[in-house]
Amino acid sequence: MALTSIGEETYSARHPLLQKNRFGDGCRSSSEEEATSKAVFRVVGMTCAACAGPVEEAIKRLQGIHKAVIDVLNNQAQVCFNPSLVNVEKICETIEDAGFDASLIRTGEDLSKVDLKIVGECVDESIKALLEALPGVQSVEFHHGTDKIISVLYKHDVTGPRNFIRVFGQTNLTATIFSVGEEGRESQRQGEIQKYYNSFIWSLVCTVPVFLTAMVFMYIPWISQLLMFKVINMLNTGEIIRCVLATPVQFFIGWRFYYGSYKALRRGSANMDVLIALGTNAAYFYSLYSVLRAATSPDFKGEDFFETSSMLITFILLGKYLEVMAKGKTSDAISKLMNLTPDTAILLSLDNEGKVTGEEEIDGRLIQKNDVIKILPGVKVASDGYVLWGESHVDESMMTGEAKLAAKRKGDTVIGGTLNANGVLHVKVTKVGSESALAQIVQLVEAAQLAKAPVQKLADRISRFFVPLVISFSLLTWLLWFFAGKLHWYSESWIPASMDSFELALQFGISVMVVACPCALGLATPTAVMVGTGVGASQGVLIKGGQALERAHMVNCIVFDKTGTLTMGKPVVVKTKLLKNMRMGEFYELVAATEVNSEHPLAKAIVNHAKNFRDDEENPAWPQAHDFLSITGNGVKAIVKGREVMVGNKNLMSQHGVNIPEDAEEMLAEAEKMAQTGILVSVDRELTGVLAVSDPLKPSARAAISILKSMNIVSIMVTGDNWGTANSIAREVGIDSVMAEAKPKQKTEKVKELQAAGHVVGMVGDGINDAPALVAADVGMAIGAGTDIAIEAADIVLMKSNLEDVITAIDLSRKTFSRICLNYVWALGYNLIGIPIAAGVLFPWTHLRLPPWFAGAAMAASSVSVVCSSLLLKNYKRPKELDNLEICEVLVERV
Repeated sequence: MALTSIGEETYSARHPLLQKNRFGDGCRSSSEEEATSKAVFRVVGMTCAACAGPVEEAIKRLQGIHKAVIDVLNNQAQVCFNPSLVNVEKICETIEDAGFDASLIRTGEDLSKVDLKIVGECVDESIKALLEALPGVQSVEFHHGTDKIISVLYKHDVTGPRNFIRVFGQTNLTATIFSVGEEGRESQRQGEIQKYYNSFIWSLVCTVPVFLTAMVFMYIPWISQLLMFKVINMLNTGEIIRCVLATPVQFFIGWRFYYGSYKALRRGSANMDVLIALGTNAAYFYSLYSVLRAATSPDFKGEDFFETSSMLITFILLGKYLEVMAKGKTSDAISKLMNLTPDTAILLSLDNEGKVTGEEEIDGRLIQKNDVIKILPGVKVASDGYVLWGESHVDESMMTGEAKLAAKRKGDTVIGGTLNANGVLHVKVTKVGSESALAQIVQLVEAAQLAKAPVQKLADRISRFFVPLVISFSLLTWLLWFFAGKLHWYSESWIPASMDSFELALQFGISVMVVACPCALGLATPTAVMVGTGVGASQGVLIKGGQALERAHMVNCIVFDKTGTLTMGKPVVVKTKLLKNMRMGEFYELVAATEVNSEHPLAKAIVNHAKNFRDDEENPAWPQAHDFLSITGNGVKAIVKGREVMVGNKNLMSQHGVNIPEDAEEMLAEAEKMAQTGILVSVDRELTGVLAVSDPLKPSARAAISILKSMNIVSIMVTGDNWGTANSIAREVGIDSVMAEAKPKQKTEKVKELQAAGHVVGMVGDGINDAPALVAADVGMAIGAGTDIAIEAADIVLMKSNLEDVITAIDLSRKTFSRICLNYVWALGYNLIGIPIAAGVLFPWTHLRLPPWFAGAAMAASSVSVVCSSLLLKNYKRPKELDNLEICEVLVERV
């Protein structure tokens, strides 16, 4: 932020350039005047991009949909829509029509949703009427099933779940909170893992005897005789055993593949379930035909492939089981964040005078806005708020990354999830639900994991035609081998003794169908993005999605703001020189009364310094300022006590005809040499005083710039401060290119100029005036201690406000993108190599073929290997050079 641009123009959070929200790359309606709402839905049953694509397209076809993004790994859909044209019920219905179960998780940033489990006989309409009568309740919905669940949508700043539970206390019913958030999602994931595990075990129990009777026992003489015993005509006991055991595997355990195929075909697409169903059906029904022919013919000789269908289903279930377990681990970051808040809290009751009259331990999810809670030593803070009573030290490292404890006393804010160290605190709750700092971070991480990287579009395009192409190639393979056998294009010695040419061709066709794996392609990018963003969050680097993650690895030029970015952002007045006969207290009273209206860091530093000259230092009352005006890039002016006061730079004074004497010029020059900012003060158009303000460099600034140079990344400083101070700071940190006295528009133009020159530009800033440049840059990085608007506009948020995290963000991006590329090489390479081998391309020379059951195992292994490859990112270590940075204490000398 420019130091001399006191009171620069404030860019509204609704500025078109700044409409970047939790969806990662914007959620605007086509018209700025259109109403826009956001909703998050749980979508159950998706496995890969082939499933997600049709759902996304179906939602987008609805009138009033601005944006829809599907997260396969977390089974979620985030939708941005115009509520006057479409509602959440219609969106849910559309998702269900596409073949998946859907339920609303949350909607609207000012609304919260809670699910209550009811015990007892329930009269729907009466309960609904009681709940809807409460202030702040927007809607009540019943879900009938094994558990009686009521979903309540409400305004969390008006009411809360504790009030809803009290309503049930008026009846013969009881209600408790039913988790459908991260706990519910984890419970659902564990349920899915258990289902796949149970299916695999039962399938294995049936498949092992099928495999043994077909592949092993045939070579044990006395068992072989029992298996070859003819029961009816040519039908033997071995075929009966295999048919009986393979049937439940095919139709009961394998029912999920039939159901998945039906849903896919109903929505006009094809997925992996279709391939599996076709492949196993071909093997099973040919085997069933062989068994029926053997039972009705005295001389039929044929082979069954029951082991192919049952082993294929078993291996695929094993792969799905391992894949679901591995995918669950990719979202550990969100689980860890959610676990930061305590399960319970101590609620205090106060009388009219604010004295404690009682306390009660409640579920942490029942905390409401304006509650007063008690925080004991060693206990985590249950919700955001401010201290009403008590003193303590709080470990805020989960938010700031700083290992030191923060002192807290009356009036100080505390953040939910932070750890109270040694004292007892009474805290008044100010933010709950989606408003809380922790919830904001969780939603930011969720949105980051949802936003697609551009490279994922490759997999989305391939998945649309992959399955039909594989089915066509499978049929072509079968036909070619079948006709080649009938026309004797190859020697009969190629055919195994237990088969004929038709059966050999059928096995080749089935192998092609089941070896192909679209899921490996669909998982290549989202798993890496999810793990990468999760790792970033654990390092204090919040990356808003795959697009930012992908672009960051290409950055070769970084534009730094100065104040609060390269410097500490906490300026202090280090020298004051009066040029007129005026008392220091009177002088600072006029200056502070003017600057107290500005949000600029320099203004705050001057006001804080002015308090030293007041008796009421803690909370001084400054004279009222009239006709206050902020002049972008120059300073401020106002009428205080009937006198015109101007505080700013030389440009401001020159524009208003204020003469700057030689001694003032000398002090300005001296301040610039010492990398300080000189500020001029005039009263009634006469220069009255000069202030020197120092904003010390961040301890790691010079080392961070040096490391960026070693990474072949050019560093540029663009600031609104004067040229002298800017050049001094640049020399100190090692930056060669400087642009000073830059207004917000000029910062943006500089970014665009660098882009036009062929650079991929990253912008690092912290202030409102940096927001347009953050948006214009290829990758915007906001300092976590900066303004909300800058953080909203940025693609990456550096939570710890350390410059070394710029390096971490770029290095993590490079590692993640390399992992994505490796995943694609593996997934594409597997299909490009596996399909021809399964089709028998090598068979004429090697006589080696890929049995269908082995092809199915390889297909399952490919998805698991891609997920495991992405999980290796969890071992990410930031560059070693960052561990060697020397952090020195910053001393500011005041004169």
